[in-house]
Amino acid sequence: MNKAELVEKLAARSEMSNRAAKDVIDALFGIDGGIISSELKAKGKVQVTGFGTFSADHRPTRDWRIPGTDKTKRVAAHYYPKFKAGKSLKEFVK
Repeated sequence: MNKAELVEKLAARSEMSNRAAKDVIDALFGIDGGIISSELKAKGKVQVTGFGTFSADHRPTRDWRIPGTDKTKRVAAHYYPKFKAGKSLKEFVK
């Protein structure tokens, strides 16, 4: 399912216009100013009980070996987005 299909399903299920559904999805998942991405940028987490937890996890500085050679490259420490599914979601998908 892509974003357009998600917008259509949300609009149909909640009886709102496609434009309003797109605004809701952008408010939650938008990269610039979305609720989830803004919280992850601030190194926080967003927990939706039963669904899962979005968090920003830290990866320390490390050396990475370039495949096929003996050369290594240093990768700087950085944060990356992480999602952990909740128990209810795991059980539902099973």
